[in-house]
Amino acid sequence: MDYWYDPLDANESILSFGDITGKVQAIAFTAALISLFERPASACEDGEATMTINWAELLSGCHKCCHILEHKLHQGDWVRQVTYNASLDAIISSTTSNTKSVVLAWREKSKKHLHMTSFNIAQGIHAFDYHSRLNLIATAGINNKVCLWNPYVVSKPVGVLWGHSASVIAIQFFVERKQLFSFSQDKVLRLWDIQHQLSIQRIACSFPESQDFRCLFHFDEAHGRLFISFNNRLALLAMKSDASKRVKSHEKAVTCVLYNSILKQVISSDTGSTVSFWMIDTGQKIKQFTGCHGNAEISTMALDANATRLLTGSTDGTVKIWDFNGYCHHTLNVGQDGAVDISQILILKKTILVTGWERAITVFRPQNFNQFFIQPEEWKGGIQHHHDILCAAFLPPQTVVTGSYDGEIVLWNSSTESAHHVLHPDYQRLLKSKLDTKPQKLLSAGRSHSTHPVADQSTMGVRNFEIDTEGKNAVMRLCFLKVRKNTAVTGGANLVSCGGSGYVRFWDIYKKQLLAEFLAHSGAGTIIMSTDKMNRYLTTGDLDGWLKIWNIEEYCLNSSKNKITKAPTLIRSFQPHEDRISSLEMCELGGQLLIISSSADCSICVTGVCNAPVWIFGQAKHWHIENYLFLPKRDTNLVESDIQKEISLFSKEESCLDPTEHSLLNKKNKDDSTYNVRPSEDINLGIKYKERSTYMKETQKPYYGEVIKKSFSAFRSLSIGVLEELPEVNKPAFLLDPEKYFRKEPEEEHPQIPEAPSLFETLKAVFDEKNLFPKEILDHERKAKQLCQEKSCEVKKNKK
Repeated sequence: MDYWYDPLDANESILSFGDITGKVQAIAFTAALISLFERPASACEDGEATMTINWAELLSGCHKCCHILEHKLHQGDWVRQVTYNASLDAIISSTTSNTKSVVLAWREKSKKHLHMTSFNIAQGIHAFDYHSRLNLIATAGINNKVCLWNPYVVSKPVGVLWGHSASVIAIQFFVERKQLFSFSQDKVLRLWDIQHQLSIQRIACSFPESQDFRCLFHFDEAHGRLFISFNNRLALLAMKSDASKRVKSHEKAVTCVLYNSILKQVISSDTGSTVSFWMIDTGQKIKQFTGCHGNAEISTMALDANATRLLTGSTDGTVKIWDFNGYCHHTLNVGQDGAVDISQILILKKTILVTGWERAITVFRPQNFNQFFIQPEEWKGGIQHHHDILCAAFLPPQTVVTGSYDGEIVLWNSSTESAHHVLHPDYQRLLKSKLDTKPQKLLSAGRSHSTHPVADQSTMGVRNFEIDTEGKNAVMRLCFLKVRKNTAVTGGANLVSCGGSGYVRFWDIYKKQLLAEFLAHSGAGTIIMSTDKMNRYLTTGDLDGWLKIWNIEEYCLNSSKNKITKAPTLIRSFQPHEDRISSLEMCELGGQLLIISSSADCSICVTGVCNAPVWIFGQAKHWHIENYLFLPKRDTNLVESDIQKEISLFSKEESCLDPTEHSLLNKKNKDDSTYNVRPSEDINLGIKYKERSTYMKETQKPYYGEVIKKSFSAFRSLSIGVLEELPEVNKPAFLLDPEKYFRKEPEEEHPQIPEAPSLFETLKAVFDEKNLFPKEILDHERKAKQLCQEKSCEVKKNKK
């Protein structure tokens, strides 16, 4: 049995229950605060009198303040669990049968009829739970498996969690952390990470010795307490508070970070709707705006072309335009008064594009900003994506690209707002215009697939290939390589994309060709990236807090028929964060490149490209960043061989952190190698670039008790041969006759030194020699005191 009520209007409530015959029934109340049922006319006036309600009366509709909902889809099986979910507007029930194991009874608009869908699960399930934010149903299977289901896809689960060795009997979501608790018949409790579908904690319970027990399971998320009952016993598991001593830049998870090059400030936002401003050269917080979007999360930000206005996008469905004094000038109604997931704000000369939660682009035109509340306008190009648009990028003068969840990249003309091409790792297709009725050709993109007859062009690219429903090719970030201006003539890549499965791809948008792709982060899921203004370096970040810096200056400069799969030169790989990296920004300060990263671990970090220290905004000690960036400005005569020499001297996984934050490095590298930690104080700031190799060899030493393992590449130039046999060496004399050299010498007798006379005796002898007696000494002392008194009296008379 389950009871639900509307928290906004408690008059609307639903009591749902199931029986042993497979019937699921529910009573929907419309005036619960006033009366659940209508009082019969024959009832007495005494309010304490018991009123009996006949079930037949409810079925007949005599009571106007409630109505009955029911179904018999379980067909005689015992209903083990039933609940009503408001976000789905459906009654969910389950049985231990392998057919129609889970039934969703959707309420129709009339609220008196049900539309049923069912899931068939092998051997049936014991329990289920629903996560409204992730839109997932988790089932506790009798077959030892925990399955994750999309309520609208009944054919197969979207994920299967393996690990239990006995039947799973209880399950519940940890909503805030997007985790899942499951409890099995062998009394093993597991905590799962839903995003990675991995077990992150296992607890074996030994409370009931008997294997025959009934279990009730409840997790109180507000207080972090888990209750498990075993027949007549109750167990309580309390979560410990996070004891991490890591410095936090924000109180809540950081979602976005920007750099204002004019003011030399870093701007950050978090899930608590707070925006903070920091000085990049010292790490000092300047100001902070709180409650920018109420309690809603700020998901992304953007600066206008003049860096004088800040745009913040929130899950409340609005984008706000601020000045740096905290005044909101406009509110853009992106979600049409509904909650949406805004992933990016792209600012062009005449338009503001917002993407993230649907297949269409939402557009605002600043020339029409004559009011505070601004409504969106129509994007002339319509809908060209088959899934939600996650990101966008702009290449002057008029090229816009958008990337979606299924891996498609659509090329648009920003002036006409029309799309003309679609790029995908498996295919490319040409979009026909409204006036063109000829069928278009499907272009190959380096992967062999069978050809199909040309069909409707609007769905051609998707239907000819397997639809990506798991986001393996999801495009999370798009970056134009704007420095490569002659690629239209010379060829080469001018667009970079990244996202699902940890891949980075390089595209030629003029020839509509995928030139290269490489695996940047193995097994890390989705990744994000950023590049500097000169397009020399590419920085990528993953879900585990790892950052990698790549040299792409000479990568994919020419077109080729064969797709390149070799990765560019990896300059640095390190882990500045403990959780998912949410945003990356590359900027230049004093001729040096800096990487700014934000994370779900509530921190913002800044570091250099090559082995610079890592600072955390909000740490107690402010830094002076120009003192630590020992690399000189870029020398145009520096050849690639010098760069390679520099890379070989330092381990690719080496990182230099501030000593107060060195605990972050007590983790193993992904490449199973360890690295030397050098605190920032040990860096010789005056050392020259060419002398650094000699300096590093002389000063490398272990810190904090870590073991150093150097790469074998450092010993390639050594010649190793057979060692010569050593000749026999005679033992020295002190080993053959130790008594002769180490026996103790007899102690010699020393003459006794007389003791020195005491101080009293010495003074007495002096007085005796001078023939001074104590009486005479007292007479001299009396005369001296009398003379002093006479002097003081004369001084007082003179003053008067």
